[in-house]
Amino acid sequence: MAGRSSSSSSSSFRLLDLVRPFVPLLPEVREPDGRRVPFRRKLACTAAALFAFLACSQLPLYGLHRAAAAGGGADPFYWVRAILASNRGTVMELGITPVVTAGTLVQLLVGSNLVRADSSNPDDRALLSAAQKLLSIVITAGEATAYVLSGAYGSVGVLGAGNAVLVVLQLVLGGMVAIFLDELLQKGYGFGSGISLFTAANTCEGVVTRALSPATMDRGRGAEFVGAVTAAAHLLATRASKLSAVREAFFRGGGGGGLPDLRGLAATCAVFLAAVYLQGVRVALPVRPRNAPRSHRGGAYSVRLLYTSGMPVVLLSSAVSSLYLVSQALYRRFGGSLLVDLLGKWTPDAAVPVGGIAYYVTAPASAASAAANPLHAAMYVAFVLAACAALSRAWVVVSGSSSRDVARRLREQQMVMPGMREASMQRELERYIPAAAALGCVCVGALTVAADLMGAVGSGAGMLLAVTTVYQCYEAFEKEKTY
Repeated sequence: MAGRSSSSSSSSFRLLDLVRPFVPLLPEVREPDGRRVPFRRKLACTAAALFAFLACSQLPLYGLHRAAAAGGGADPFYWVRAILASNRGTVMELGITPVVTAGTLVQLLVGSNLVRADSSNPDDRALLSAAQKLLSIVITAGEATAYVLSGAYGSVGVLGAGNAVLVVLQLVLGGMVAIFLDELLQKGYGFGSGISLFTAANTCEGVVTRALSPATMDRGRGAEFVGAVTAAAHLLATRASKLSAVREAFFRGGGGGGLPDLRGLAATCAVFLAAVYLQGVRVALPVRPRNAPRSHRGGAYSVRLLYTSGMPVVLLSSAVSSLYLVSQALYRRFGGSLLVDLLGKWTPDAAVPVGGIAYYVTAPASAASAAANPLHAAMYVAFVLAACAALSRAWVVVSGSSSRDVARRLREQQMVMPGMREASMQRELERYIPAAAALGCVCVGALTVAADLMGAVGSGAGMLLAVTTVYQCYEAFEKEKTY
């Protein structure tokens, strides 16, 4: 009997229960107390969360040398900053990377049944939320430590042990601010999720800054305005030859890595319009309440072309940034080793990959660079499209948005499709959802590649997320007005 009881108790043990002792220790945003959060309060909380995040994105890290703070050191997140909502040399250096990584890991573990949890059980939902928060904090601390030790701000010996610890603490605090701002919005106090909202805000801020910034930079030809529109107005006002002024305003960036120009701004507008168009493509499947009369008009369940939105690219960017971080740290210490060089070879300042896997998963600097090295361009395009397809398929399953999950939710809401039995709803959804997920991820990947090669200000995925987020907020505004 004793053996049987011990066997029973061991079989009832779950990995999720390991989180239970930490639940009382974790700070938490309380759920709204049973009442609907008023529209104005939601609007105020959303604006306050955005302001706090953007303020932290402009707050420089204390304890850095001036060159490192300005970006003189290695920058593992340089290529993916727009999507990860991070800002170089600031408290929000890590952006949303810890939140995205922790959320993805938890969903993968639950979706693969490695962690058993019942989403209908409030206790299990609370444990899953605590597990994700705890994992986010651990990842934040780990990435902050690895970031400093990898030499992102220069050698630790030059930085000093005290300053190194201080920088790590600031990065951890910045990461925790992002975690709790995201939780504030997720709990219903605001509109949308923090991940998409912060990415959209960071993308829009970057586009506006690079278009209109009055700051100046000296590249050996005298002071030049950083903003593309500001520089174009200055050139037209000061140059005797207007044709020369227009030519420089359009091509001063050199196709990548230089100052923003009107060509990049035009490419940004083209990518933005393409994202707006793709966001509007959808199929509306008619649904109505089960017991409604046949004359009832009912509603529609929309399957968008961008079914998974930009999440596959966000997940891909998070994974690639982690690859950069690991590759840089290893190459700095063990450069020359076959396996380390296979993972990635870097320039002497460890800021740009020049070989290995890290090089081929990095976008070419411009269309001219892609033409000069077609193998790199082809490998990058193939990698982005294949990775987006795989991540999109996995995200549909683990996020509970597969055909089976949607059909189950419709049944739970007592909704049916006119002229179909309940058992046929899943088959009808399977005609559209897998196709939308597959084709949508190809569109997202193609838009990302096109934005990178055309030299757009910001990334295609960032602009796509910005468009999607703004549209979702608009839908939420309209829905709130009906109450």
